[in-house]
Formats: sequence, structure tokens, C-alpha cells
Amino acid sequence: MADIHIREISGPSHTSVPRIKPPPKKLNNGQFFYSASDDGTDENLLILLHGLGDTHIPFSKLGKSLKLPQTAVLALRAPEQVPFLYEESYQWFTSFDDLGEMVERPNPTPALQFLLKVVDHLTNECSWPINRIHLFGFAQGGSVASEFGIGHWRQQLQTKRVGASHESQEVEDSPSNADAASSMSFGSIVTVSGPLLSYPTVSTLSPTPVLVVHRSPPAETALTSGAVNSFKKAYQNVTESKMGSKGMGMPGSKEEWEPIMRFWSQHLARRQVEGLYEVMSGMGTG
Repeated sequence: MADIHIREISGPSHTSVPRIKPPPKKLNNGQFFYSASDDGTDENLLILLHGLGDTHIPFSKLGKSLKLPQTAVLALRAPEQVPFLYEESYQWFTSFDDLGEMVERPNPTPALQFLLKVVDHLTNECSWPINRIHLFGFAQGGSVASEFGIGHWRQQLQTKRVGASHESQEVEDSPSNADAASSMSFGSIVTVSGPLLSYPTVSTLSPTPVLVVHRSPPAETALTSGAVNSFKKAYQNVTESKMGSKGMGMPGSKEEWEPIMRFWSQHLARRQVEGLYEVMSGMGTG
């Protein structure tokens, strides 16, 4: 598994949010796993969304094993149980029709509404700034994370525009106000084998950095160039990372995890605790 290391650098403290965040109490009546950062500083929150037919339990173990510095983890279980199956398996939205066939054009709205309530709880009751929340999703979970990032950004733009004059809106959308825009969006999104489910339409691209990870053809989970380019219709900063064509959808080696860990090393925030820390990427032996 890849590791991230941190080194101390000079610099002033820049945040007034609490160093240790209160754990979530209830998340829209859903099952979840939460773990505070191992180093005692909850500067980032990584939300993990599993794929179709899974639960939050494997991603709970994944989140703990990552040991990202200054990063708490929250693994969510999808709200809907997959029909026709007896074992514990869940879906983020209706994926099968009455005959058990896959739905060609699924509607992710229930999942997006579920996540909206979760994020509202995290920001309003657990003191998490929106730009300190990072999303990681696999397959269906990756699609939901990406769609939610777009929907949330669109909502933020609309909220800012209500009652604003034309002149002030021009200032808001200008590149010089990039810091303000970043504070309105998620810290980052990683989607593994999870394409967008809709054609994105936004007036201003979201500043949230996105990493699109998938296996190379002829793997079944390979994404087309068109699917990858769709992300660029909604997000300013989109990076693609291809894994080998063999294996399952999730990264299965430290080499396949390395681009993800490097991406996080670039986008996780750092808080001054007896000095300011800079995240450094590296590879562990475990």
C-alpha cells in the first residue's frame, strides 16, 4: 500500500475550525463507519462510497489502512438494498428493473439527496468546511461522488447568484476570485471506474480537482475517451490515470495506488500543529 509522509515547513496558522471534529451522530438513518485521524488532527475528511452490491465494511477497512495524515475517514453504506439477493448488498440508486435486468439510464437523484443530507450534517453539526471534504468512490459509488460534486457546485453558484447584482456576479465568476470559489467546493474527488451518469451543464466549471481512475482496454471497467472528457465539461482540473487491463476494478497493488496517493498528496490540506506540515507522497513496503 502506498503511504503519504509529511514534513514540517514554516508558515503561519490559517484556520480557526476545531482541530478535532465531533463524530457524526446519525447520517440520514444510514449505516456508516467513522474514524478520526490517527495523528489527532482532523483537517481533512475522506468520504468513501462503495460499488454496486457491496457494503461500507470493506471500505471502512480501506479507509483505516490508508493512514492519510490529518485525515478522518467516513465510509457510507448505500441506502437501498439490491433486490433479488439474500446477502447484504446495497445500491446507491435503482439499478435493476422488475425483470432483474440492468437499468440503462439510472436515476441517481435518491443517492444525491442522501448525500446532501449527510454533508449538511457534517458541515452544520460536525464543523467540517466543505473544501476539507474529499470524496472517493468505486464504480457506482464513483459515479455518485462525481455527480454529487456537480450538483453541489451548481447549487452553490445558484445560492450566490440569488439577490446578487450583475456587476457583483461578474466579479464572483472571475479567475481572481479563485480562492472564494474553492471554498465553495469539495477538496477533491477520486472516481475509480465510475463514469458520469448525465451530461454535465454548468455555467462555471467547478474548481474541485478530480482524478478519474480506470483500467485500460479490453477490461470491462475501461472508460472511453468520451466518458473521461465528460468530466471536463463540469470540472476545471481533471486528471486521468489508467491501471493495467488485468484484475478487478479497484487498484490491487502499490503501483496502482501510487497515482491516487500522489493526487491526495497534492490536494489534502495541512494544519499547523507545532509547525506547518507539507504532505509528501511516498511508497510503503506494506
